[in-house]
Amino acid sequence: MSDAHPGITWEEPFCQDASNCFRLGTDDDGNAYIAVAGQEERYLTDSLDALRTLIVEIKAGKADHLL
Repeated sequence: MSDAHPGITWEEPFCQDASNCFRLGTDDDGNAYIAVAGQEERYLTDSLDALRTLIVEIKAGKADHLL
């Protein structure tokens, strides 16, 4: 799979099921990216610290009310 943005290194897709996959990516400038798998050209971006905080908060159950 080719990268939609040449400076982003994408991780393998994280999938809940076949129709619900996301990808996380980073670049050399310390930015983090989140995209729907297959739509990497339409990403959200923030700092690596913001992505780290998001993951920690989700793992702590802070987004459980969205499920």
